[in-house]
Amino acid sequence: MKKLTWLGMGFWMAALFAVSTVMAAGLTTVDGKELEALMARDHGLVIVDVREPELFFAGHIRGAINIPFDEAKPRIVKELSHQDRIVFVCHGGPMGDELGNLLAEKGYPTVYNLKGGMNKWKGEVVVK
Repeated sequence: MKKLTWLGMGFWMAALFAVSTVMAAGLTTVDGKELEALMARDHGLVIVDVREPELFFAGHIRGAINIPFDEAKPRIVKELSHQDRIVFVCHGGPMGDELGNLLAEKGYPTVYNLKGGMNKWKGEVVVK
């Protein structure tokens, strides 16, 4: 009977660990097609382009806002809400991963990063 009890406790502890790991993950990487699908069904996305302003104005994803990486860490926590569904876009992906993980660690539940950044984006580009 003891063996069965320990086995049951081990099962529940493993299940709780798996659920807490998934809940804590917070950052999801999406490719261009997945982002386009998100944009089509979720008009409340906040797309944050973290490239330099000159690159942002030369071409960015429709609806994106520009918060350059060099000033992003203090700004994103102040300017983005926990209720926002946030997508980070950079040159190739790593800066978006870094900022996305920062928000995920602070408890933001829905944070995405565009895999490959603007280097891989094949969707519509807006020039200002």
